[in-house]
Amino acid sequence: MPIKIPDGLPAGDLLAQENIFVMSQHRAAMQDIRPLRIAILNLMPTKQTTETQILRLLANTPLQVEVTLLRTGSYQSQNTSQDYLDSFYRTFDEVKEEHYDGLVITGAPVENLDFQDVHYWDELVRLMDWADHNVFSTLYICWAAQAALYHFYGVEKHPLQKKMFGIFSHVVLNRSHRLLSGFDEQFMAPHSRHTTIYVSDAAKIRDLDILATSQEAGLYLAASHDGRRVFVTGHSEYDAKTLELEYRRDKAAGKPIEIPKNYYPNDDDTLQPMITWRAHGSLLFSNWLNYYVYQETPYDLNKIPAQHAE
Repeated sequence: MPIKIPDGLPAGDLLAQENIFVMSQHRAAMQDIRPLRIAILNLMPTKQTTETQILRLLANTPLQVEVTLLRTGSYQSQNTSQDYLDSFYRTFDEVKEEHYDGLVITGAPVENLDFQDVHYWDELVRLMDWADHNVFSTLYICWAAQAALYHFYGVEKHPLQKKMFGIFSHVVLNRSHRLLSGFDEQFMAPHSRHTTIYVSDAAKIRDLDILATSQEAGLYLAASHDGRRVFVTGHSEYDAKTLELEYRRDKAAGKPIEIPKNYYPNDDDTLQPMITWRAHGSLLFSNWLNYYVYQETPYDLNKIPAQHAE
């Protein structure tokens, strides 16, 4: 089934070249079906790259998905043109009266800042609280996961001695959980961050299920008992070259960056990276869409119940 995106979005051509079924707004309007309404709050500076990565995973299911791209209104992106944002993105204030089946909030390169020092923190807090009433299930990625764990549960993030950077092995802790349906007992996933959430801190929260962890990378996947909030501390959406581009960028800038772990064959950065996480990323998004959005959300989005967690 297709994913419905705004007419003219550049990601549409890229996804079509990969044989991913995308549908224009014009064509979708001719179908008598209610697609899942999914919003994506894109906090990354590389908006086009990130939106393409997430759209690719959302499109990899039998479900029709209608996507709304969101940006912050209180902070102007420095890496994306205003024309592009005006053409394809909406602000929170423009959609706050609407309801969605699902919401994805991306990571952001602000993890070394205190949460309150982030330019758009107040707006993000309002949006996260809004999501508990207007969105059935929200998927928080990387820094957004840290921000949501802090906002809802008071879980602090902690600085790392060096960047968690590479592809790491993870273990499944609850094989019966629907988010982990079809997962191998061990799976690989990318991480790229300077801060972390301690598993022991998250485990103290009664509303949270700890679902997957890594001996090296720590907490990876957690969710509220009802699945209305899902937290992923890594980047299952990353492309094959994402870590390489980050590595080359930081190396060229003279930053203290190590070669990404478990990424290049034999840790030789002259060789092509090995993709070992694609199946996991697709399955994670598919399970979220199927089990915690499609099968649970009310047909009438105005009847979404409010979230009541500790």
